[in-house]
Amino acid sequence: MFEAVEGMLAEHAALEQQLGAPETHADARLAKRLNQRYAQLSSVIGAWRDWQRLGEDLEAARELAAEDPSFAEEAESLVPRLGEAEERLRRLLVPRDPADDKDAILEVKSGEGGEESALFAGDLLRMYTRYAEGRGWKVEVLDATESDLGGYKSVTVAVKAKGASEPGEAPYGLLKFEGGVHRVQRVPVTESQGRVHTSAAGVLVLPEAEQVDVTIDENDLRIDVFRSSGPGGQSVNTTDSAVRITHVPTGIVVSCQNEKSQLQNKEQAMRILRARLLAAAQEAADAEASDARRSQVRTVDRSERIRTYNYPENRISDHRTGYKAYNLDQVLDGDLQPVLASCVDADLADRLEALEQ
Repeated sequence: MFEAVEGMLAEHAALEQQLGAPETHADARLAKRLNQRYAQLSSVIGAWRDWQRLGEDLEAARELAAEDPSFAEEAESLVPRLGEAEERLRRLLVPRDPADDKDAILEVKSGEGGEESALFAGDLLRMYTRYAEGRGWKVEVLDATESDLGGYKSVTVAVKAKGASEPGEAPYGLLKFEGGVHRVQRVPVTESQGRVHTSAAGVLVLPEAEQVDVTIDENDLRIDVFRSSGPGGQSVNTTDSAVRITHVPTGIVVSCQNEKSQLQNKEQAMRILRARLLAAAQEAADAEASDARRSQVRTVDRSERIRTYNYPENRISDHRTGYKAYNLDQVLDGDLQPVLASCVDADLADRLEALEQ
């Protein structure tokens, strides 16, 4: 497995040379893609060098221990460190979804529970926004339909990293585990008797597609304009600025009405459409992939109820990994990493097991 690093060394050196050329940075998209790959390879090569160095140190300590017993203690201390370095390298070499290095398009929709579900959708959006801010990511609202009490019937945001991310640290690579049905148990603001109700909201996470990732024929699009509805500025509700785009071959429909201009709404809708088309293409490829790949995809199946947020007990439970903690208030305030880490670790364990079979 570690032999794969030899080929990575040559690629890493070539990328370093390419990134040093001024013409590379004239194309922002190319520079970003190359930087992402360079960061990924740098992590692997750094781990490989640590593993090699510790192995050499251990071998030297064992040889010297034959003449000086004090080196035996040093050799003993190096054994667990070498094991940790080997495990880290193995994790970095496990094949990953190429989309994990991308930014994310995240949609939250209210579900069962009416107005209470819309309020919970707003709570989820706030949780993701706080989490993203803590990681230095930018959150951009692409489209939103608010409810009467200040929640969201539907909201779509783009989550973007600043610069290149370490392997597994990009927005989609982490947030993809949020895709699914989120259930909340609490006393709604509309409940006069103080009874706990259960409602749900759905989350869909897509890798944001670059224009080079997806080819869209303008002849395949049906574009309709209409008047925006709901809260907004003067021009939002009085002009035909809202845009609905239908991709005729697939039947995928997206709409945006947040911006004041028709052109801006069309651009936002196209971003969402590209993400959905890329996801549809990946799902088609996954259907033909190995059992190991399909099991990985199932971990983010949006049709499954993935998590429960219990307010009376201040408890959060992830039903896929068995993670449970009693710090719901902190999680909703953006402390989401331990929950996501349980999903990342479970997914990695599945892929390692598949490799060893």
